[in-house]
Amino acid sequence: MNRFWALGAALALSGCVVAVDNSSTAPAAPATAASSASSPGVVKPSEKLPTDIRRTTMIVRDMENSLRLYRDVLGMKINYDTVVTMSGVALPAGPPGAKARLVLLNGNDPFIGWIGLMEWIDPKLPDPGPYPTRMGIGSHVIITQTDDVDRRCGEAAKVPGVTMTAPPRDQSYPGRNGAPPIKVRGCNFFDPDGTLIEMNQLIG
Repeated sequence: MNRFWALGAALALSGCVVAVDNSSTAPAAPATAASSASSPGVVKPSEKLPTDIRRTTMIVRDMENSLRLYRDVLGMKINYDTVVTMSGVALPAGPPGAKARLVLLNGNDPFIGWIGLMEWIDPKLPDPGPYPTRMGIGSHVIITQTDDVDRRCGEAAKVPGVTMTAPPRDQSYPGRNGAPPIKVRGCNFFDPDGTLIEMNQLIG
């Protein structure tokens, strides 16, 4: 199986967020585009580690509306778009034999850090109604690095179903092992299906 086009979609989400200083609401200075540069204090392992997080795949209500966010606002690129037949077992949703549209999007890395979107189309999954806007155990956050965060946060707010929880503001995280603070500017919002996104831009 080609490593780029694996059809098994996994509902695996990870991310963490901490309370930080929100003292500034001034726009961030222009920065370089999102890149795969390493984080301060993190070095490439001397030996290959056994696991990479390939992608996060999410079940969505309306594929085209979700693409308005992930493709049009975040600027991710579609690399795969097809209809798959679901077993209803490995990914326990819908009846066996159901058809689902699977769209995969990548950022700057050709192998990791992808987003997958799945919409059951025949038959459709029941609409769960409004998503919760308070988080708890089992909740998850997707953290992104982007360019022009103020503009992209403004555009995200216009996508139907998006709920903003915090506007663009400067944040400072403690540095690793005595390194200088990690400074970002970002906003937070729920996507149209209730996944919390923290959209950041490194500053300083």
